[in-house]
Amino acid sequence: MIPETMRAAVLRSPGGPLRIETIRTPRPRVNEVLLKVSACGLCHSDLHVIGGHIAFPTPCVLGHEVAGTIVEIGEGTTLPGLDVGMKVAGAFLMPCGQCRACREGRDDLCAPFFELNRLKGVLYDGETRLADLDGSPIWMYSMGGLAEYCVVPATSVAVVPENLDVRNAAILGCAAMTAYGAVRRGADLRYGETAAVVATGGVGSMIIEFAKTMGARQVIAIDVDDAKLEAARELGATDVINLTRDNPREKVFALTGGVGVNVAFEALGRPQTWTTALDILADGGRMVPIGLGSGVQKAEVEINRTVRRGQSIIGSYGARTRVDLPAVIGMAANGEIDVDGVVNQTFSLDDVNDGYARLTDGSMKGRGVVVMDL
Repeated sequence: MIPETMRAAVLRSPGGPLRIETIRTPRPRVNEVLLKVSACGLCHSDLHVIGGHIAFPTPCVLGHEVAGTIVEIGEGTTLPGLDVGMKVAGAFLMPCGQCRACREGRDDLCAPFFELNRLKGVLYDGETRLADLDGSPIWMYSMGGLAEYCVVPATSVAVVPENLDVRNAAILGCAAMTAYGAVRRGADLRYGETAAVVATGGVGSMIIEFAKTMGARQVIAIDVDDAKLEAARELGATDVINLTRDNPREKVFALTGGVGVNVAFEALGRPQTWTTALDILADGGRMVPIGLGSGVQKAEVEINRTVRRGQSIIGSYGARTRVDLPAVIGMAANGEIDVDGVVNQTFSLDDVNDGYARLTDGSMKGRGVVVMDL
């Protein structure tokens, strides 16, 4: 039995705290599924919306990194392989499956996702699935997963096998998918190459794992926090650099025999970390920025060095959901990436603001998740 109402974390206005409120339970439409949410990850990009640094309508429900159980399938849904009772993870990047980019397999460039969901907080019929008890609309950031139930396009979920903790599997839909997209799609990392990861939070931690799994012979973790750097070592980093004590360019070039790294991943979205990532590149190297900046930020690029040294900057927002989400889940199920090792903190829905506070002050090691039955 699906209840008529549910609890959700609602952002009423930018800059304000999330409020735990009772709102209407959403219901799925064609090619959508309703999940009873097991857990939802806390992502740094949420902070930009909470703080009003990225324009998004309010009131809204955040949460774009979910896992749970399918409890209802929208009438007329035609995608095979999904059934009520299945445990699934949902990807933050929800392809419509119909636009030009989706037809070309570029789910990461889906136009309706950016034009409707990311700008207006609605799904692809132009309407939100969330509402207050009086029927007033509440907008959705992706699927609005910081709630007991959420609606997800059927194109954006994949089955989670029994050997994975479904609560920790929530991070597969964003942290892992973003990292996989950066390593596999953005960098096209080759076996035996060297890599560095600037900022080793949730996404950076996953990049370290994927880079090692995909054959990097050296992975250098760069951060300002020794605890995060120690965790990076545990996840496979071969070397660590603390920016508060070391010159990153000098240290990286010393560690790589004076040549720099083939690929530098930037996972925070700040001008300073962009500079660090560009400064440690080898000739012919690729810098892959993943982190979203707060508002409109710009980073300087040394033109002559980029041109003369054949260096590239390749932006990467995410992976290709319909193909890559099942692949990422498969890698986790096979033990090729350690999801449980990245999820270090759990919070109840009532404590969601405490989780975002830890994300804001930098004390969050790895990824934190909100568990709905905690």
